[in-house]
Amino acid sequence: MAGKHSNVTRTVRDNESSTRNDETSSAISELLSWVPWIVVPIVVVALVRVLLLGTYVIPSGSMLDTIQLEDRVAAVKVMKPQRGDIVVFKDPDHWLTSGKGKYLIKRVIGLPGDTISCEGAGAPLKINGVTIDESAYLKTGVNPSDQAFSVTISEGMMWVMGDNRSGSADSRAHQSDAHGGQVPLSNVEGVAVFTFWPANRIHVLNGHHEVFDSVPAASTSTH
Repeated sequence: MAGKHSNVTRTVRDNESSTRNDETSSAISELLSWVPWIVVPIVVVALVRVLLLGTYVIPSGSMLDTIQLEDRVAAVKVMKPQRGDIVVFKDPDHWLTSGKGKYLIKRVIGLPGDTISCEGAGAPLKINGVTIDESAYLKTGVNPSDQAFSVTISEGMMWVMGDNRSGSADSRAHQSDAHGGQVPLSNVEGVAVFTFWPANRIHVLNGHHEVFDSVPAASTSTH
């Protein structure tokens, strides 16, 4: 009888051990089944962040009122800049003072071949001989430029200006730099498409391309 009892006990213990092993295996399998659902989204988000979308903090008021100081913006890295687009770009010629980061954000006004001019004192800008109306993104009372200038954009370059014209040290302020105030297109990190923080400032950033619809191509400009 003792032998039979021992065999029964061993069988019960073996069954209990087998049950625990099965439960453990089942729990591990269940956990592993969730791994793709956890890992894949993380990888996708990381790839989007690295390859397609960048996020940036606005360090100044040069784009007021379109973008506020300390707003967070998202920029698409694969978009080709057009006139009117708001772009994030690497500092081309030490525009930034020490300790303020290495990126700037401005609106694209001119592209390769464009001739941009302004007589200053509040006069409107002209691109390739055509006057443009910037009231779509310049706050009431903001002059297109108090500074007179005329420049033709070199190949592979762009001309940028802040929407807060009197408070923006943009291309106009750097005409004595190595690039003459022009910014290499290769310095563009992305086209800013929306602000995502703070929550009460979430909105799409408009390129207002219609402002430039009447501007002829550089090769057919009028003078």
